[in-house]
Amino acid sequence: MADDPLEFTKAEERELVEVAFRNGSITVIGIVVGFSLGFLSRWSALPGEWTHSDLVSVALITLGLLLQIKTLADLLLISCLELKRYNRSIWIFLTGLFLVGLGVLLAIFADVAGFRGIVLQG
Repeated sequence: MADDPLEFTKAEERELVEVAFRNGSITVIGIVVGFSLGFLSRWSALPGEWTHSDLVSVALITLGLLLQIKTLADLLLISCLELKRYNRSIWIFLTGLFLVGLGVLLAIFADVAGFRGIVLQG
């Protein structure tokens, strides 16, 4: 049966992610990216002067958002059906999500601590 073109050898076999599972991940990541973009665009439109704490927060949020967008782009590729690539993409997304959350928390704590950033003025 080695002549059967549909038969895979052990070297060609790969663990694959279910398409429906990947599609759900794409949906969730797309929604989170939308919320992150919305937060950043609303924050950038607020009137007032930016402080150093705002710039650090925006840098973290922007870096995290870029990682989230990279993950979304990676998950749209067919090659991301491979479990190894899918898992790597999910870790990149979680890193981006962590950075966005850290940036938001830093902005809130800086404002509460009296550095008077613009994040809570809107």
